[in-house]
Amino acid sequence: MKTRGWRVGSKGWGRVWRFALVSCRNDARVARHPPLFPGPRPPAPRAKRAAGNALVEFAVLYAGVILPLTFMLVFVSEMAWIWHSVVDFTRNGARYAATHCYEADGSASNVLAYMQANVPAMVDQQQFQTGAAGILVSYFTQNPDGSLSPFDGSACTGSICLPDSVSVGISSYQFTRFSSFFKLPPVTIPPFTTIVPMESGGYQDATGACVP
Repeated sequence: MKTRGWRVGSKGWGRVWRFALVSCRNDARVARHPPLFPGPRPPAPRAKRAAGNALVEFAVLYAGVILPLTFMLVFVSEMAWIWHSVVDFTRNGARYAATHCYEADGSASNVLAYMQANVPAMVDQQQFQTGAAGILVSYFTQNPDGSLSPFDGSACTGSICLPDSVSVGISSYQFTRFSSFFKLPPVTIPPFTTIVPMESGGYQDATGACVP
């Protein structure tokens, strides 16, 4: 007679015994070795201290290194901007002075008025527009040996005499953004003097009157 399930007998009960033994061993193994990730655990005190130290180190690095370097890069870029702008500024003024008349009083007011009205867009532009940064305009006479000497209009007798060359430069301008932020001395910008020969256009007419 055949029966379903486990047969009563030495062989059938042996299977039951082996199954029970394996189950007990698995339960004991789980008890000895709990799961690797049973659930969220509170951070250890050492981990909290490490996170706090990292935050303090970043704050010190940012305030002492990253922020000053960022401002230094900005200020150096501004100074380079002014450097190139002043070069173009003096060249433009020299071209204007060479093609416009020399004023008998030597004031070069026409050149100064033109340059103050045509200051290129740059940092501290208002200093050049208001005269806080000086603009130097000088006229010269070329000597027989090729050297230049300051032009003296009063030395002309009888005929109309004109200078041979003109120079335009910048004076009394300093870049002070370093000194205001980093407590460093101001940077003096070179005069960037441009000298060009006088040209024929716009000097004086036959009577000596200034032609714009």
